[in-house]
Amino acid sequence: MEFEVSSLNRLPQVADKLLDYAADERIFLFEGEMGTGKTTFIKTLCDRLNINEVASSPTFSIVNEYSSEKGPIYHFDFYRLKNETEAFDLGYEDYFYSGYYCFIEWPEKIPNLWPEKYISVQITETQDHKRLIKAEHIIKS
Repeated sequence: MEFEVSSLNRLPQVADKLLDYAADERIFLFEGEMGTGKTTFIKTLCDRLNINEVASSPTFSIVNEYSSEKGPIYHFDFYRLKNETEAFDLGYEDYFYSGYYCFIEWPEKIPNLWPEKYISVQITETQDHKRLIKAEHIIKS
């Protein structure tokens, strides 16, 4: 699945399509350079899932929890992690295997902890400053 986004106004439509595409999958790994819009897109996904508060970046807290009609939604930002041990200390397994939505920024900081199944979301900036959002179901063998 691939989308070219030229305006923030289009993000809600793309978020809806991504959630439909994901079906029952609840783990989303977001990769992209700093400033490509990972957090902005995750905030839009949270809005589409009707969270009861305003989503914000968990850069300093590592994980934010939002409540929704579908249960908790977890938003991770692993940018500041020094090593995977810090994710263990955080209790990442309790979140990742909870069955609830987990939106994970900077998953490349914890490559050995990725679950067996997830949605990979790649966000890149095009030469004309649009965003290319690619999503793919991943099942590790």
